Amino acid sequence: MKSPSNILVTGATSGFGAAIARRFIAEGHRVIAAGRRAERLQALAAEVSGLSGGGRLHTVVLDVRDPPAVEAAIAELPAEFAAIDVLVNNAGLALGLKPAHEAELSDWEQMIDTNIKGLVYVTRAVTPGMVERGRGHVINIGSVAGEWPYPGGNVYGGTKAFVRQFSLNLRADFVGRGVRVSNVEPGMAETEFSLVRYSGDAEKAAAIYAGTTPMTADDIAETVYWIASRPPHVNVNTISLMPECQAFSPFAVKRKG
Repeated sequence: MKSPSNILVTGATSGFGAAIARRFIAEGHRVIAAGRRAERLQALAAEVSGLSGGGRLHTVVLDVRDPPAVEAAIAELPAEFAAIDVLVNNAGLALGLKPAHEAELSDWEQMIDTNIKGLVYVTRAVTPGMVERGRGHVINIGSVAGEWPYPGGNVYGGTKAFVRQFSLNLRADFVGRGVRVSNVEPGMAETEFSLVRYSGDAEKAAAIYAGTTPMTADDIAETVYWIASRPPHVNVNTISLMPECQAFSPFAVKRKG
């Protein structure tokens, strides 16, 4: 990865996205931080303005679920940020943990619209330029839920399974074109993820991490940076990571009482 490179990070207003933006700026790269919450983007800009990152951060208020807005955001980037070298598709969320027959349809729709459709919209807007320039890297943030099921993970897990397969199919499309594709699948990490899943219920969110040492947003940012900084001939296809305290559940067996 040449320096400075242009890095587009979606969902950059908190958690993984904000940490990824900081990590690349710290290494001398230019970052386009995109997200829905303008005040969070302003805070991130203020944070890095007094550091060596001053002038290397461009913020974009963007809802990835809006295709015209995505297209306009990419088309209107300042000249020095326009050639995107690395796209980090991080925007996404989980809502609720109810079983499928009780879940809110609106929650399912929002997860599909953000985790699948939003990721597709941004990828489609950015990758033609990468192919034309003969270089680039798409790094998608998936989840271990895309491979391993759990009760209540129904549509969220389904969206992340899409991210996994979409990433592999992008690799098939871009082979030999200089464009790399990677899928990062985190397990338990303490961010705003659970707070969003539980609709702002801080007590329920905190209980998820009680008695554990979960991963942090910085752990994921370090992983993303490592993937992006591999030599151009090396493609990390998929990387799955969990905290040491997390592993795989046994098979569920319902026994008659």
